[in-house]
Amino acid sequence: MLFLHMQQHNVLILDFGSQYTQLIARRVRELNIYCEIHPFNKLPKNTNEFKAVILSGSPSSVRGEDAPHPDLTLIRGKKPMLAVCYGAQYLAHFSGGKVAPSNTREYGRANLSFVKNNEPFFSNISEGSQVWMSHSDTIKELPTGAVHLASTSDVENAAFRIEGEETYAIQFHPEVYHSTDGKQLLENFLVNIAGVAQTWTPDSFVETTVANLQEKLGNDKVVLGLSGGVDSSVAAVLLHKAIGKNLYCIFVNNGLLRKNEFESVLNQYEGMGLNVKGVDASARFLNALAGLSDPEEKRKAIGNAFIEVFDDEAHLIEDVKWLAQGTIYPDVIESVSVNGGPSATIKSHHNVGGLPDFMKLKIVEPLRMIFKDEVRRVGASMGIDPELLGRHPFPGPGLAIRILGDITSEKVRILQEVDAIFINGLKDSGLYDKVWQAGAMLLPVNSVGVMGDERTYEKAVVLRAVESTDGMTADWVNLPYEFLQKTSNQIINKVKGVNRVVYDISSKPPATIEWE
Repeated sequence: MLFLHMQQHNVLILDFGSQYTQLIARRVRELNIYCEIHPFNKLPKNTNEFKAVILSGSPSSVRGEDAPHPDLTLIRGKKPMLAVCYGAQYLAHFSGGKVAPSNTREYGRANLSFVKNNEPFFSNISEGSQVWMSHSDTIKELPTGAVHLASTSDVENAAFRIEGEETYAIQFHPEVYHSTDGKQLLENFLVNIAGVAQTWTPDSFVETTVANLQEKLGNDKVVLGLSGGVDSSVAAVLLHKAIGKNLYCIFVNNGLLRKNEFESVLNQYEGMGLNVKGVDASARFLNALAGLSDPEEKRKAIGNAFIEVFDDEAHLIEDVKWLAQGTIYPDVIESVSVNGGPSATIKSHHNVGGLPDFMKLKIVEPLRMIFKDEVRRVGASMGIDPELLGRHPFPGPGLAIRILGDITSEKVRILQEVDAIFINGLKDSGLYDKVWQAGAMLLPVNSVGVMGDERTYEKAVVLRAVESTDGMTADWVNLPYEFLQKTSNQIINKVKGVNRVVYDISSKPPATIEWE
């Protein structure tokens, strides 16, 4: 692990499958404290590396036969521990308390109606503070040795601590935005009670990561696939700082990039000091995708084609031993379940996982443990061009997952033209930097239209723009009607083959950012 030698205290988050687990990590990182998420049943080998532990919520009930049952013998009473929602109910249920189905709906906003005086855990948090509840069970009786700390009007045992231990438990979610003092509570626990140092910054990440890369890679040669996006670019600069001329960057045109992107990205990397080679493999990718409509099959076909291209290019580099990837933490979280395997996955990620044996390359992922906004801050600390860092995320499989159904060169052309009008329009209108990610989708349907006196039967496209911080959750952006009207007119008038434009107003969850 790249953080093996970090000279600072870490926080371990045990994941029980909650939809909010990644938000806990984000809130902890915002306090300049490094943390890691591990499945509850796969503790890291050396728990001594961690200064404090947080137990996440869960969709399970502690009363169920399949309830997650962690082994806390190495943690409880030995390290400061904060149990959130399911974690709190777990402590109560298995430590002499009582958990039962709630008679009152306990979901959504609530306010603290009682807070015990002079408790460091609730320092600077008073009665009336808004919290976010999300559970169907409730703690009826506190566990042995518990001290009652807080209540809401409907939840008597909203918070407690265990006497003689630095163990705290809450039935609400401090990580959720609607818990207005949630960050303060996490700071109270981690900094004031657990004594965790707030030393995890972009500069410290760069220093530690470069040192670990140097130790890990030595004088080995590394090949990296650049995409033109933030993640691979920041990964490249980190690797370049560590190994210099031993880094070989390849930018592949998979035929699924945005309009004119291959040339513009290659120009973008000029002057950055990186050794970059452009490879046009568009025909290879389009052939691999021919006839495929299923999203997972398309992703796998693209992933396999990337591997083939990189294998060909790697053979041209003498003694290359490593393949570097711009994998970031959300990729890892979305691709792995709390059971440690591929989840009933939302989607697979082309850059998460191993490589086929024939490549004989080891993987290095310098950004694997950080979120997208952290990647940008790391890039800024290294002096990377703000325009590059401000670029919207773009999926690794490119337009293949924005073209619903099978892929043809004509469909790619249509979507490239539509996307260019949309993205350039956002930039010209001063809206681009107010949007986290935007793009267009080509639907596998034709609709009836009228142009002049003629009836048309052409494609429908969807415009999508969302606001987010890390891609784990996202809200659709309320773009001005005037902008949408102008953009729709331009697309229909200028892009042959399109006669209908719609705007996606779905948030994540329940939808995803991409359509496939």
